[in-house]
Amino acid sequence: MSERSLKPGWQVWRFDQIATNVNERIDNPSEADVEYYVGLEHLDPDSLKIRRWGTPSDVEATKLCFRKGDIIFGRRRVYQRKVAVADFDGICSAHALVLRAKPAVVDPGFLPFFMQSDLFMERAKAISVGSLSPTINWKTLAKEEFSLPSLEEQRRIAQVLSESEIVLDKFQQALVATDNLFNSLTYEEIRGVKEGSVSYHTQVGSVTKNRPIVPIGEVITKTQYGLSNAPVEKGKYPIIRMMNLSEGEVIENDIRYVDLDKSTFDMYRLEDGDILFNRTNSYELVGRTGMYTLKGEHVFASYLIRICANQERIIPEYLTEFLNCPLGRRQVVSFATKGVSQANVNASNLCNILIPLPSLSEQRNIIIRVGAIRSARTNLEAQISRALALKKNLLNSIVY
Repeated sequence: MSERSLKPGWQVWRFDQIATNVNERIDNPSEADVEYYVGLEHLDPDSLKIRRWGTPSDVEATKLCFRKGDIIFGRRRVYQRKVAVADFDGICSAHALVLRAKPAVVDPGFLPFFMQSDLFMERAKAISVGSLSPTINWKTLAKEEFSLPSLEEQRRIAQVLSESEIVLDKFQQALVATDNLFNSLTYEEIRGVKEGSVSYHTQVGSVTKNRPIVPIGEVITKTQYGLSNAPVEKGKYPIIRMMNLSEGEVIENDIRYVDLDKSTFDMYRLEDGDILFNRTNSYELVGRTGMYTLKGEHVFASYLIRICANQERIIPEYLTEFLNCPLGRRQVVSFATKGVSQANVNASNLCNILIPLPSLSEQRNIIIRVGAIRSARTNLEAQISRALALKKNLLNSIVY
């Protein structure tokens, strides 16, 4: 970067002049004298707060030690934008870098915000190597040059951005509380535990005695695997894939297409109220379920199973809520067979999942009550998105 392009008071530094790579390794995590393990799966994109963690006994192989105040930066798949500041001592994945600010050059409060900027993230992506899991090498990152303002200006910037981070954190706390309320309400509503005397079922848990428990196969009319045709960017019919299932709905996101003859299209055409079940995915995501309500003519892909509810016995929204809630998820994953990188639940096992079955009127009431909490969650997510966009715009207007 030429001196003429620098803003007044800014100076160019190599990244190894800005931060120290803390490469303190521990080969046996169970012997680590700490309580917390932080994997990349515990870090939220675009959030400096660590809200989840495991324990050292959860993991094996070499890990990295970090101290309170250190920055944990996910160097693998940088596009996920995972940067966090530790509130405690612990160990973390070796697919992260543990960084410590050099206070003579950079304010420790400013550095994590700088690393969240598009300027830093785009540079990090550019120097990542590998096609399946692009990863940053510290020696390469260390040589990269960045311009920084004076320490006094860094502190002023960090103070402003810290205020926005506090607002975001409060929204996130509210979202967690809403999720807990949603899960608790769903448990109570589906099991009917407030209706009176309950009995205990080994697969479902405590359920009101007035509510029968039946296999899903008894309350549906059909299951069907989807098309194996390779989706393309342009074609005759839009095809729903596993990434089109979100929050219990089928959404038109990154749509692809297939060309089919009329008889094949008629066989796989989705109808209003069809339920799509993701039969093959990672162990954490297998079984994700969404109900089809889109306008237009869509078909569905092979990693999905179409479920047609017998609407004289079960409302499609109720079955969808059940399969997505912790009570249903627990059974789904119990049937999942693990492969090398994915898990699978076939149609036969899906039909064997047990579901508490209230009356149709009570199912409708459950959908209304659970839907109110879901709506509140959606509103919170929208507020978080707006607050995050404001923070990013402010950060990128400062660092460019």
